[in-house]
Amino acid sequence: MISFGKKIAQLRKGRNLSQTELAKQLNSSISVISRYERDEMTPSIDAAKKLAHVLQTTVGYLLGETDEVNVLKDPAMLKRLNDIEAMEAQDREHVLFTIDAMIKSVKLKAL
Repeated sequence: MISFGKKIAQLRKGRNLSQTELAKQLNSSISVISRYERDEMTPSIDAAKKLAHVLQTTVGYLLGETDEVNVLKDPAMLKRLNDIEAMEAQDREHVLFTIDAMIKSVKLKAL
């Protein structure tokens, strides 16, 4: 698995940003960005959020919770998930059961 620092470096380079430019956007210093990228220092939660925003990804991707760079970046998908989360427990379970069944069905068709 790719490290936190390597992900930051990869995303930064993919957006054609220098360490100096990234540091400016984060109101930080180049030495801090360099230490992040070498995995010598871990950012605070707030700094990780800012990094994710500037690098157009999610904190979950940076932390290794997902391998998808842009998972949950779609506002319509986020709204759906928030709507499901706001439901009463029993309704939420029914909706998630239905979604799981549909995903399984689609995956089986793909085989």
